[in-house]
Amino acid sequence: MGLAEVKKELKKLEKDKLIDLIGDLYKKQKSVKEYLDFFVNQDEEKLLEIYKDRVLFAFYPNRGRNYSIKDAKQALKEFEKLEPSPEYIADLRLYYVETGIDFCNDFGNMDDSFYNSLSSVYYNCISLIQSLDLIAIFEQRLLKLLDNTHKVGWGIGDYFDEEFSNHFPGIKYNYQTFDI
Repeated sequence: MGLAEVKKELKKLEKDKLIDLIGDLYKKQKSVKEYLDFFVNQDEEKLLEIYKDRVLFAFYPNRGRNYSIKDAKQALKEFEKLEPSPEYIADLRLYYVETGIDFCNDFGNMDDSFYNSLSSVYYNCISLIQSLDLIAIFEQRLLKLLDNTHKVGWGIGDYFDEEFSNHFPGIKYNYQTFDI
């Protein structure tokens, strides 16, 4: 059944039945609850903090669990589906990369898929920041991130430097001289 058929059937329902259906979905589906909570009370700061906690937990879970890059990426996807302001999307993407790099610095080198994920999100993040001219908001965090990437192996620092320079040619960064 497609969306058109679902809409057609929903239009047949009385208002009370529709409210009951949405209430049931709210109780049974976590993603529906989060969406409706945000729809009713659009507190983007609070929402961002909730999703930052999810990203952090994915990288630094409780004892006995391994980190999950999949869960961290899922948090990004779910956050973006809620359609917050682009500045908040950039913020969470940057937080994802910052947390991933911190994780590498804490626990050592990871596999290629880990670095590919960080690189992909980093590229999307700085592209968004550039397209919306948000560099003034994120410049210091990005420079600190660049500094932290050079403590990680596999050339990820060089890739991050290059992409940063390509996106923000007016901002000079030199790992050897940058001090936070």
